[in-house]
Amino acid sequence: MPYYRRVGEIPPKRHTQFRKPGGELYAEELMGVEGFSSDSALLYHEHLPTAIVDSRIHDAPAWSRSANHPLKPRHLVTHKLDATGDAVTGRQHLLANADCRISYAVADQPSPLYRNAIGDECVYVESGTARFESVFGAFDIDRGDYVVIPTSTTYRIIPLSAEPLRTLVVEATGHIGPPRRYLTAKGQFTEASPYCERDLRGPTEPMLETGSDVDVLVQHRGPVNGTAWTRLTYAEHPFDVVGWDGCLYPYAFNIADFEPITGRLHQPPPVHQTFEGPNFVICSFVPRKVDYHPLSIPVPYNHANVDSDEVLFYCGGNYEARRGSGIGQGSISLHPSGFTHGPQPGAPERAIGVDFFDELAVMVDTFRPLDLCEPALACEDTGYAWTWSGRAPH
Repeated sequence: MPYYRRVGEIPPKRHTQFRKPGGELYAEELMGVEGFSSDSALLYHEHLPTAIVDSRIHDAPAWSRSANHPLKPRHLVTHKLDATGDAVTGRQHLLANADCRISYAVADQPSPLYRNAIGDECVYVESGTARFESVFGAFDIDRGDYVVIPTSTTYRIIPLSAEPLRTLVVEATGHIGPPRRYLTAKGQFTEASPYCERDLRGPTEPMLETGSDVDVLVQHRGPVNGTAWTRLTYAEHPFDVVGWDGCLYPYAFNIADFEPITGRLHQPPPVHQTFEGPNFVICSFVPRKVDYHPLSIPVPYNHANVDSDEVLFYCGGNYEARRGSGIGQGSISLHPSGFTHGPQPGAPERAIGVDFFDELAVMVDTFRPLDLCEPALACEDTGYAWTWSGRAPH
């Protein structure tokens, strides 16, 4: 994260004696990335964070992936994936490559304690409310929230509303954060950034939960699609942190706080960028005033993603460019590299004179091709590829 935060009780100097009221030392834990040469947090535990009493193989849900071959655009109707569970083990994987995995979850029960030791996660809340709890503390999450979770953070997600919690999840093999061009050399958001530190929500107080023989599911590097799962049992509850400080912690950012960048003519996708990860970006398309040149065409022009696959998750309003293609709330479109895509026939003429788009969508652009996972094929609208021509395949 680009700025420093302090929560709970900490000593005045790092790596010095910090004692409990009874005289014992708190257990210090330095959590850092890139070989402790980049962002880090320093946490102080009541008990040893290293004290495990058991380690067992955990059989995670099986999943597989297949190439998008023959190459074609895809439309995934995620609301057909209504199997409920929790927000972690209930993830239904849709798209994946060597850099990231995109999943959808419908949760109506608390998740287990979980830690992703492979990379950061970005969870987008389509609907519902929940409590996000971690070793750093807790905060509530709601519709439109992105939750960025650093690698190896122990956390759980507890739904709070009567309606299920619907989330889109991007799991990285590295770190997710604000685009570097939005930050100064010292890590502050610049004046040109579409959001800033005031828009980010993080934990404000410690959790301080007690318990013994507590299980934590850990996803880590392994032999099956590059992953494996282990169930670690801790002697004491991991949520025993009395205080921490640093620049590495989970935080929430609501898409409604993204300030759109507009112009006289249609703006290119990078103006919507919200986060970046290893070989992918995450963008936010929000309600906004659109192009005001007297001859402007507000919808996107036809375009070819020569270096990337484009994934759009439609999560509110009306996406004018694809009206008539079957796209609706909860839809995901995949427009792969090698395929020229653009607005639905008739959309450019309809858009002339429009001055406002009421649309909400999350875009993930990957710079390596995305494979399709079984749930994606199960919820695919197989007629989508032909919607530009209006003709069935030969």
